[in-house]
Amino acid sequence: MTLVLKGKPVADALLTVARVRAQALEDRAIVPRLALIRLGEEAGDCFYERAIIRKMESIGGAVTSIHMRRDIPQEELIDMLKDCSDDPTTHGILLLRPLPQHLSVETVENAIDPSKDVDGMCDISLARLMRGKAGANVACTAQAVVRLLDYYQFELSGARVVIIGRSLTVSKPLAYLLINRNATVSIAHSKTLKLKHLTREADIVVSCMGKPHILTSDYFQREAAVIDVGTSSNEAGKIVGDVNFDDVQDHVQAITPVPGGVGSITTACLCDAVVTCAETIAFPLQ
Repeated sequence: MTLVLKGKPVADALLTVARVRAQALEDRAIVPRLALIRLGEEAGDCFYERAIIRKMESIGGAVTSIHMRRDIPQEELIDMLKDCSDDPTTHGILLLRPLPQHLSVETVENAIDPSKDVDGMCDISLARLMRGKAGANVACTAQAVVRLLDYYQFELSGARVVIIGRSLTVSKPLAYLLINRNATVSIAHSKTLKLKHLTREADIVVSCMGKPHILTSDYFQREAAVIDVGTSSNEAGKIVGDVNFDDVQDHVQAITPVPGGVGSITTACLCDAVVTCAETIAFPLQ
């Protein structure tokens, strides 16, 4: 029988631990605080912001929401990020993406203090991840995939993993997280030849394409665990994943639903990251 890998119990476990750690900080008059920067009024960004605020408040943390116009000059945005970085009451900084095209993503992301870069996007954070340094800040969605696999007790050491997608926000950080856990990782993408041949040999397939229901049962072996990170809207306006869940469910060992899978863990990973940054800033010698 196929195991449906629901995200809620994973998220609940993460938040329970984060709440205890946040309480320990509060006993020392420290409230873990996230500065959340949103450009414009994109519906998806507004929804994500509300979810973050709810989860942060649920663990005893706080969010400072900063709303700026979408056509903001780059220099103004960088100045604001530096102000947040210099604020001792701010422990984590999250800039919602994707950014408008007039902004240099690399320049903007590197304006964030690496010690407060909770989504692991500045060059120093990425370099620490690549080097396998303990405590490196890592993209929350990539973290969510690993947390889910750990919660459901999948063995990563020696596992053959195929990640479909090559983004810097999920796929590449995830690849390094898994390599650092001794998995054998292949990254596939739109130019990959014979994709089905590659995925059929994988123990774990992670899809990050954002193409609705593009993957069907003939992409996977029977013993595979299928982790669907991609989200998009179908013709009916319903949020769906890259994997055709109904077609694939009975043909694999385990599969995540969309919604209700990895996405529900991502915000919990963010809360965990803010608490970790607060601990590191408050107790730098520990």
